[in-house]
Amino acid sequence: MKNISYFFQYISIMFLFLIFKILGLKFSSIFSSFFFRIFGPLFRSNDTSDANIKRAFPKLKSKERKNMIRDMWKNYGIILAEYMYMKDFRKSNAANNKINIKNKYIIEDIIRNNKPVIFISGHFNNFELMAMQIESLGVQLATIYRPLNNYFLNPVMEKIREKYICKYQVKKGISGTKEILKFFKKGISMDLMIDQRVSEGIKCKFFGVDAMTTTIPAQFSKRFNADIIPVYIERHNSNNFTLEFFKPIKPNDDESVFDITLKLNKILENMILKNPEQWIWTHNRWK
Repeated sequence: MKNISYFFQYISIMFLFLIFKILGLKFSSIFSSFFFRIFGPLFRSNDTSDANIKRAFPKLKSKERKNMIRDMWKNYGIILAEYMYMKDFRKSNAANNKINIKNKYIIEDIIRNNKPVIFISGHFNNFELMAMQIESLGVQLATIYRPLNNYFLNPVMEKIREKYICKYQVKKGISGTKEILKFFKKGISMDLMIDQRVSEGIKCKFFGVDAMTTTIPAQFSKRFNADIIPVYIERHNSNNFTLEFFKPIKPNDDESVFDITLKLNKILENMILKNPEQWIWTHNRWK
C-alpha cells in the first residue's frame, strides 16, 4: 500500500514540476502557493504543525495558529516551485539580483583563514539556497541531508541538490557522520540543519520543551577547535531573499557539548520568532 501511495506522490510531484517549467518562476510560484494554501491543511502533517505551534506558542489562539499554518503552506508551495529553477538561482547574476547577502565579510574571513567551519541553520524559506550560496561564494562545503521517505522521488531531489545546490551531499545517519568527518579533516566545511528530531543526540530545551537535538556541531567544534556559523534566510516579495551570516561562535573549553547545543537551540528559536510562518512546522520535532 505504501508503494502505491509513494508512486502516486511521485507522479503528482513530477506533474507539478512540468507545470512549473511551463509557467515560469513567477507564475508557478503564484500557482503553487495558492495550491498548497488550499490543499496543505488537508495533509496529515497539518495536525503535527498545529501541535508544534501550540508547544512553541501556548498563548496563541486557534485562529492565529491557522493563519500561521496557512502562510507556512504558501511558503512551502513556493519552495517546491523554486526547485525547478535552481539552475537559475545558481547563476551568479541571477543570484545577486534575488539574494541579498548580509555580513559577507564572515565568508571572506573563512576563505582567508582556510580552515573548515560548521554552518548551522533550520528549514527556513528556501533553505536549499543557503548551501548553494555558501558554495558559490567560494567555500568548500559538504551538506548533511535527510533522504525523503519516498524512494521514487528521492533520486530526483538528490540529483537536483548535487547538480545545483552543493556538490558534496552526505546522508544523515551514523555512516553520514563518518563521511562528514572525512570531509572535515580534508578542510571542507559542513552545513547541517539542526531543527529536526534525531535518534542520536541529547534532550535539550527547545521553546522550553525537551527535544532530541543533534550534538554534531558541538562535538566537531570542540574536537577541531572550529567556529560555528549560524545562517538565516528570509523571504521577501515571493522569490527574493536576504541571506544573513551571524558572528562565529568560538570554541570555549569551559562549555560542554550540552551547553553549546542549548545555545544553538536558542539561536534557532530566535530565528523562528523573527518570521514564524517562514519555518516549516511539519517536522515532528518534539516526539
